[in-house]
Amino acid sequence: MPKPALQSIHLYPVKSIAGSGPGEAVVEPWGLAGDRRWLLVDAEGRQITQRQQPTLALARAEGLPGSALRLTAPGREPLTVAVPGPGETVPVEVWKDEVEAVPAGPEAAEWFRTYLGVECRLVYLDAPEKRRAIDPAYSAPGETVSFADGFPLLLTTTSSLNALNSLIAQGDHADEGPLPMNRFRPNVVVDGTAPWAEDDWRRVRIGEVDFAVAKPSARCVVTTTDQRTAERGKEPLRTLARHRRFGDRLVFGQNLIPRGAGTIRIGDPFEILG
Repeated sequence: MPKPALQSIHLYPVKSIAGSGPGEAVVEPWGLAGDRRWLLVDAEGRQITQRQQPTLALARAEGLPGSALRLTAPGREPLTVAVPGPGETVPVEVWKDEVEAVPAGPEAAEWFRTYLGVECRLVYLDAPEKRRAIDPAYSAPGETVSFADGFPLLLTTTSSLNALNSLIAQGDHADEGPLPMNRFRPNVVVDGTAPWAEDDWRRVRIGEVDFAVAKPSARCVVTTTDQRTAERGKEPLRTLARHRRFGDRLVFGQNLIPRGAGTIRIGDPFEILG
């Protein structure tokens, strides 16, 4: 088995929309630089994700210099969205967290309204260092997170995906497999570890940056959404329910909290510190 190493990096500038796979990324206290700093919300300010709108999988957000965005989607002309300047914030809801964010311009709202056919708007997390705290049960005072589900980074491993796909192949919906890693929307993917070894990790290092392993990642219906077609099936939730149930949660991957800063790069060594 090769030595464990970072196989890929994934950034999602807008929560629940396709992103990019850069060769390197800067680790900030609240996540990878540029990751999930933008959020789509409904008329009441509640988050909109692929859970409600699976066609978001077909839209793509590319980060531009200065944190601006370039948005593309089927049937829509590309749109460049500038970071909104300092101004009045509005409350938005991400899960049970109320977070202050700055609305983007009306062009972005109209672009998404036309694409999805629902009332919505795009907002920007202007001050990630103070806007949204991580669950204190898993973090230190003052630690914050972007618009990610709950933690700064999500780690998955190729060996665990291979093991999961082997289990799917033995099940009632084998025709849905094998599944690609993009179903799980990780930030970092590690190669060279044993299947499910991540269950026992408490602290890891990628290149020059240390991370606390906060808790396993509970999976939802988004993982059943084909990221190329937006069509939904039964897997991997059917198989996770049989083989990877932790209490009332179906688990794949681990949530990370940075314990330092730096740049991570594809090919960086991966170390288990505890």
